[in-house]
Amino acid sequence: MTNLAIPSSTAASSAAASTTSSTGGASSGSAGSASNLTQSDFLQLLTAQLKYQSPTSPADPTQLASEFAAISEVDGINALNTKVGNIQSTTAAAQMAQASNLVGKQVAVSGDTVSSDATGAGTGAFDLSSAAQSVDVSLIAPNGTVAGTISLGALPAGQQNFSFSGAAANTQYTYDVTATGASGASVGVTPYSVYTVEGVNVSGTSPTLNVEGSSTPIPVSSIQTVLGGTTAS
Repeated sequence: MTNLAIPSSTAASSAAASTTSSTGGASSGSAGSASNLTQSDFLQLLTAQLKYQSPTSPADPTQLASEFAAISEVDGINALNTKVGNIQSTTAAAQMAQASNLVGKQVAVSGDTVSSDATGAGTGAFDLSSAAQSVDVSLIAPNGTVAGTISLGALPAGQQNFSFSGAAANTQYTYDVTATGASGASVGVTPYSVYTVEGVNVSGTSPTLNVEGSSTPIPVSSIQTVLGGTTAS
């Protein structure tokens, strides 16, 4: 703005005269306080400017319109930021509620590992691209040896589960699925790693899950399927 001056209540006339003689000198106000101006403050400043503007150099209507637009834009951005913050808080609470429902359940993510519980039992899952006439699962111990083989017989296409028992307690295994179709051709298999959910983290941008048998939290977005409750011990 040009020719802006705000007189005190005890020296209004002298301040008006000073403003009239002004030719556009710089304001002596603190630059730091300008960043905290509200729309109400802006209107008070504008009123003072119009009241004490120089008759020989009145305020430019185009400049005034630009200033009105600028202050309205700032207010709009502040209001939008507030609304976005409220939406984010609501979304985080909803995600927390949904993720907490997974505690105690088994979830499957991309991978080929499966863990046994304290009794040596466990559950795994995989997906078949088409129906298979014969499906066998080989359980591989940490030392690379085959701990056992599970014959599942004929299975339809889609997600399949398998269970085992008699393995070493609290041990993480890998597994390999061999599936053949009626013609003897191999059937595509997508293995999943199955974990039991122990807790939920919401400190990041999206919830993650603490799972049994892994020190690395699992993003909720990586879950392929939920199998259900934990294997009975």
